[in-house]
Amino acid sequence: MKRLIWIGCLSYLVIGIAHVVGGAVLEPMMAHYGLAYKDGGQWIMNQFLGFLAGVLSAPFLSGKMGKRGVVLLAMGVLTVSEAAYSLLLPWGWMLAVAPFAGFGFGMTEAIVGAMVIDLVKNGKASAVSRLETFFGLGALLIPITAAFLIQHHIWQLSFPILAALSGITFVLWLSMSFGNETDDSLAVQHSAGKVNSPDAAVSVKHGKRGQAGVYGYAYSALPFLALSALFFMIYVGMEMSFSNYLPSIMIARSGMEEAGAAAVLGLFWGMVVVGRLFAGVLADRIGYVRYLVYATIGATVVISLMSIVEGLTGMLILTALCGLFFSGMFGIALVYANELLPGMTERTTSILVAFGGLGGAIFPRMTGWMMDAFHAGATLWYIAVLVSALLVLLIVMLVLGRKRKLTLT
Repeated sequence: MKRLIWIGCLSYLVIGIAHVVGGAVLEPMMAHYGLAYKDGGQWIMNQFLGFLAGVLSAPFLSGKMGKRGVVLLAMGVLTVSEAAYSLLLPWGWMLAVAPFAGFGFGMTEAIVGAMVIDLVKNGKASAVSRLETFFGLGALLIPITAAFLIQHHIWQLSFPILAALSGITFVLWLSMSFGNETDDSLAVQHSAGKVNSPDAAVSVKHGKRGQAGVYGYAYSALPFLALSALFFMIYVGMEMSFSNYLPSIMIARSGMEEAGAAAVLGLFWGMVVVGRLFAGVLADRIGYVRYLVYATIGATVVISLMSIVEGLTGMLILTALCGLFFSGMFGIALVYANELLPGMTERTTSILVAFGGLGGAIFPRMTGWMMDAFHAGATLWYIAVLVSALLVLLIVMLVLGRKRKLTLT
């Protein structure tokens, strides 16, 4: 199990880099191609449309190929896509390759996350938080690396670095053994007719299999599932909008150079890593609900302040605080949702991460338009509105979650 968690952490390190590499080199890449922010937003959107396809197809493909087979497919596609990026193809080809890159890191995130939630019996929040820490570590390393490469006018090397790391991870998944029992759980499972959901099991027990609900969920679970999906869509859209355009926002508001602005993105992800070192333990101690409430309120306040503050020092402090408050929201919300929708881990994780991918596709495209049409301050207010909507959604989710808990007990 330890081997599985560590290779899962390596996989999340790779997808953390894949998520953020576009934002880290967006400024020099747009200059290289002579494009506007909305064009960069289209590239990011194409990646996340591929992400969405990868996440949604993950449960089906894992039934055909096994979890290990799906991870190998995803890592293989990601490696080839990043190698293609390395060639700095004509822009139309870069847009065409983008969905395949997104497919690779989206499918990896869905399968590895579900695998850990499903197989780890105790301390799920801590285990998921460890994965998310390595995601943040990847997202931290690439802006720092990109800042160095930009300074030396070789920013395009960011893509082959990611391709190499993805290829190494592919080889490890291909060759490593995790023990007979775990290896069996990663292989193709033939479970036709098996009832996985406790809600469905209750329905079958009472002779109501046909009334179990939609897509395996009881009808009573659907409102909570829908709100959770909307929460993930707005959260990922907001986080990707903030992180991908943070260097551009810093350049516009403080006059920083491109390399320095990319390093600020490193500050953000560095604080995300610090926060994730403690997020799982803290959430296990104070409860998932309290953790999510405090984190969302804090994020709302800090992003709102960023819309007002213009000084470089203040912006840097608020960027660091954003990283801390954002750090555990995704992972803890994922564990919380799966706790209230038991027996459906792979499907629930796939749906929630897919909606996250949808948000990651839609909102950065809108953010790019905001940057072109208005200014960085207006863009920050737009992100602040998204975080406020997230807080409202969370409150309604928690009310439904409390009722859901009573139903399950």
